[in-house]
Amino acid sequence: MSIKDVIKNSVYESLGGGTNLSAKSILLLIVIAALVGLYIFAVYKFSSKSAFYSKDLNVTLAGMPVIVAAIMIAMQSNLLVSLGMVGALSIVRFRNAVKNPMDLLYLFWSISAGIIVGVGLYLLSFVLCIVMTILLLALDLVPNAKAPDLLVLRALATEIDYEELEKLLKGNCRYHKEKSRCIRNGEAELIIEVKTAKKEELLGALSKIKCLTQINCISHDGECRV
Repeated sequence: MSIKDVIKNSVYESLGGGTNLSAKSILLLIVIAALVGLYIFAVYKFSSKSAFYSKDLNVTLAGMPVIVAAIMIAMQSNLLVSLGMVGALSIVRFRNAVKNPMDLLYLFWSISAGIIVGVGLYLLSFVLCIVMTILLLALDLVPNAKAPDLLVLRALATEIDYEELEKLLKGNCRYHKEKSRCIRNGEAELIIEVKTAKKEELLGALSKIKCLTQINCISHDGECRV
């Protein structure tokens, strides 16, 4: 065999001559990717809020490491396949809306785990899973301050006593701030942001003010930084 034939064979093997990994190694990497996917499935199921939980998304998270690991095994073993994968994946577009920003974290975790396992660094994938679990549990324990309630008051504009209302709010609220005041057709509408542990007492005291025609206290699920 001439040197020219040796060069041709080496180039052919590098381009499309097959994988350097044994069938046992490939099977091991796929099994590890599946185990990592099942672990992410369990973490997402038990840590996700019930209002945002999606079983379809969770199944996607479990299957993603296996698929990505298989792609990485194919790409690192065969140059032609890797070029084809890059071309095929570059034209794929996903238009699925993400309901919860935390889902993005799990998606990147799942994809990253698949890439890491696919290149053979499965010990790093185990460390990643442990660190991510500890991080999620630790950050979940950090409390969030409850957002203030919104007090919406309607009253006769000519009869409302703002000084009396201010005194009542100071006596029943830790914090209050007027956010809006609107007067239309002889009726005044006030929107006041309040923080109070005596909501029932506050509403009871407001109901005794005769000029108030409507009292609404609105609570929402918003969160404050402090």
